[in-house]
Amino acid sequence: MTRETEKEENGETPTEMPDIARQLLDVQTIYLEPSVETFARGREILARFPDAARIPVASHWNIPELHGNEKAIADWNQVKRTVLVLGVKKSLACTPYERNCDFVAPAQANGCTMACAYCYVARRKGFANPITTFVNIEQISGCILRHANRQGQKPAPNAPDPNFWVYEIGTNSDCAADALISDNLKDLTTLFRQLRNAKATFATKYVNRDLLEYNPQRKTRLRFSLMPAKIARVVDVRTSRVPERIAAINDFVEAGYEVNVNFAPVIYYPGWLDDYAELFGELDAALSPEAKRQLAAEVAFLTHNAELHEINLQWHPKAEAYLWQPDLQETKISGTGGENLRYRRDLKRQWVADFTRLLTERLPYCPIRYAF
Repeated sequence: MTRETEKEENGETPTEMPDIARQLLDVQTIYLEPSVETFARGREILARFPDAARIPVASHWNIPELHGNEKAIADWNQVKRTVLVLGVKKSLACTPYERNCDFVAPAQANGCTMACAYCYVARRKGFANPITTFVNIEQISGCILRHANRQGQKPAPNAPDPNFWVYEIGTNSDCAADALISDNLKDLTTLFRQLRNAKATFATKYVNRDLLEYNPQRKTRLRFSLMPAKIARVVDVRTSRVPERIAAINDFVEAGYEVNVNFAPVIYYPGWLDDYAELFGELDAALSPEAKRQLAAEVAFLTHNAELHEINLQWHPKAEAYLWQPDLQETKISGTGGENLRYRRDLKRQWVADFTRLLTERLPYCPIRYAF
């Protein structure tokens, strides 16, 4: 039984969102699938937002007012701030992956209250992309537990980790922001703390200091996403500022997290490499010896999309000056069959080499897990 469930059953008022969180989220409308209230987590969340209007929907993936409503573009950020979707995760499976993890766990949420202009989730969900929280966290946790138990101990080191199977838990959402809605992330942190052969990982652009109380015991790898502050101010909309993310690293290491950095997406523009040199210097100056000893980096250059470009032009055209550079980009077919844009291979090959060389020179203690 979770803390919020105990309060609910004892007739106490569930925890309210702190003031700082209300600047990011002010939930006024909740779309919910029919079975949401049969789950304890669903009742907890609804009790947390008692004044929000409730609109029943058959499926969290099929909400015409959101996903099929082109007029919602004009209210892009307002929708992210004021709308929440509650659903039940139907597909429960841990799927093999490479690069940053061994497996992708069933999502406990998708969508985001933040509004990064390059976000691929927005391409999939249509014209609005608020947080969808899945309330069947016990089933999600049970799937991970059974899967991890079947794996046994990791037989050999690999890129994700030398000792533990690594499970990505935030593929389609930002878990630190999701924690403003529910205790799903806390429950998963507790689960992985207890698993002897596995750890969790997720990337974030939001400094949620409530997570410092989760006691992960080095079994959760938090990756702070970083880019030069001047471009983050344009494309990382509604996120914690880059200096705030850097300043939080030591505190999260001290609280028991493994903290890595995620340079993604790397965006080309004149002077980009000079700005990254400055960013690496800021990072080096801020990190404690303990943070440096456990640091690792992941590097991914920008992937964009023509459909998202058209959407962005209607709500945030300034971002497209950085993201949409057709003279430098070429078509790429994704693993799911979608047609995206990446930097031309002849250019990207050199840029990746330049970036990794600079990173190695400026942060020699920071191994690069992957760069592409």
